[in-house]
Amino acid sequence: MEIPLKGSIRDYSLPKVLVQLNRKRATGTLSVSTPNFTKKIYLIKGDAVFASSSYEDDRLGEMLLKAGKITVEQYDKSVEILKATKKRQGAILVELGYLIPKDLFWGVKYQVKEIIYSLFQLEEGEFELAEGDVPTQEVITLKMSMGNLIYEGVKKIENWTRIRQEMPDTGIVLRLSEDPISLFQNVELSPNDKKMLPLIDGRKTIKEIVDSSWTNSFEAMKTIYVLWSIGILEEKKGAPREIKETTETVSFEDLMQPFAEEEEAFMKRVGEIYSNLDMLKMHELLEIDKNSDAETIKKNYYRLSRDFHPDRHLSASDATLIDKLTAISDAITTAYSKLKDDSGRKEYFSASAGPAKEKTAAGKESDEEQFKKGVDEFKKNNFEAAVVLFKEAAGINPKKTQYWSYLSLALTKIPHRLKEAEEPLLEAIKLEPLNGEHYANLGLLYLKTGLTKRAAGQFEKALKFDPGNIKAQKGLKQIRG
Repeated sequence: MEIPLKGSIRDYSLPKVLVQLNRKRATGTLSVSTPNFTKKIYLIKGDAVFASSSYEDDRLGEMLLKAGKITVEQYDKSVEILKATKKRQGAILVELGYLIPKDLFWGVKYQVKEIIYSLFQLEEGEFELAEGDVPTQEVITLKMSMGNLIYEGVKKIENWTRIRQEMPDTGIVLRLSEDPISLFQNVELSPNDKKMLPLIDGRKTIKEIVDSSWTNSFEAMKTIYVLWSIGILEEKKGAPREIKETTETVSFEDLMQPFAEEEEAFMKRVGEIYSNLDMLKMHELLEIDKNSDAETIKKNYYRLSRDFHPDRHLSASDATLIDKLTAISDAITTAYSKLKDDSGRKEYFSASAGPAKEKTAAGKESDEEQFKKGVDEFKKNNFEAAVVLFKEAAGINPKKTQYWSYLSLALTKIPHRLKEAEEPLLEAIKLEPLNGEHYANLGLLYLKTGLTKRAAGQFEKALKFDPGNIKAQKGLKQIRG
């Protein structure tokens, strides 16, 4: 179910809202408001990096006081200086020697987590996402997976009625998700919750799982609720045979297995694949050949999806890793969607064999042929494949503006590759500097990425060369209200 960017948490549970924003790698500020306060979660590429609150008890000083990190006297002294100097309370506490920098670092992260956790307790309130850049002045930011934040927050809920209302009917059967992005997300389960996982076998109903658990019914229900909310569990659909295949593809042991690869080796592996992503063919990405069967392909898909899950960026220091992992993950999913079925594989390998023969006979494929194939893939929504073909066409004939325009368009259809779409449009503008349509398209691209000033500039250029350009007119109207 698609969740709107604005609504009531009574209609859409906060865990589901956050999961959707995480999957979409949204950047912006999620505000949750009640008559008494407004709390905000700042998101960058789907990860919660900071939080703020208008509620007085959520201020840093109050949090540190309740956590036993400072005394009442120290708190009062810091507030006195804060009012006189307008400095940040954390900095004041360090300057006074009440905290060492390490304690401040812990305190800010503790405050951010507690603000977010408190939102899961709310039963009434309105949420709204303001897309676009978030404040960048925060030096100390959170580095915690969305799955873990929701897991810890939901575990603090003590309202049985609310859990029952937000859960599916207790008569339905749950199973492990077939979506690797949901299945392999970074969630640190408690020992008791790990013991409970094997009870979820794709045959037992929610009621039977709760009844079979050695923990009390409320705790068991909370565990099921949080795993269902973040997408690790889903409602069983399909025949028993299909469920059997799913559970054989990935086991609970697979979920809990730590990564054996050293960070340096992992980073090198990611870098190599990412740099060659546009040149790797789908079967190469999935590490299969034309003789691979459906079971092998599915196992490879799950293994590779786990290896390159975007959440793995949280344990690394490279700020660009999230973009690399997301691009690789998206490409793996696109490849699997194309090759998982017998008919799709047959069509793919037949097409792969065809151009090779043509190339041998003709010596060189034409840019028009590559472009035509790209358009065909684009129409089938195979955008990754279309990008590769449009790039090849532009590489053969870089003077053809149409190739650069289509390349940019295909890139905008692939999550998290919007930035890459800018360069082809700039190439198109170099070739046709008086074509208003190119400026309008660049403006729309900037608007999508939250760069409103740049967008307005491009729309104005578009109208200079093409006063009747509808895209530019609508874009400026959207920016200026």
